Amino acid sequence: MIREAIYSDLDAILELYLFLHEDCIPAHNEHLKTIWMQIIEDENHHLIVNEMNGKIISSCVCVVIPNLTRNVRPYAFIENVVTHSDYRRKGYASQCLAYAKEIAKQNNCYKMMLLTGSKDPETMQFYERAGYNRIDKTGFIQWL
Repeated sequence: MIREAIYSDLDAILELYLFLHEDCIPAHNEHLKTIWMQIIEDENHHLIVNEMNGKIISSCVCVVIPNLTRNVRPYAFIENVVTHSDYRRKGYASQCLAYAKEIAKQNNCYKMMLLTGSKDPETMQFYERAGYNRIDKTGFIQWL
């Protein structure tokens, strides 16, 4: 079942992120609670989860960003695409990305952007099959 995250999903999402690039779950403190509430309450921040038998197995984030160009149409940014290792290559992340695309369409976004740190050719092909390309734009990162 594809849906947006709810308040009680925090622990399951943090556990899933161990299959992304995290090496530990952050401490449950006021800062974490504050950030989680900001995410859950922000109408432009969509944390999408794919749940099977009560377990969150895949997820992505879709943030709709207001914009003054392109006839004042927003754009969407996709981040933190992850699937539990036991459930990979079964289409679950593709379902999350398709759900994100519907959110972008409903919000009249003119484009969706996605960055990945992966250099794995299979990962690149996965994103291309999902409709993304590496030709139109060049991504740059500055780590802070």
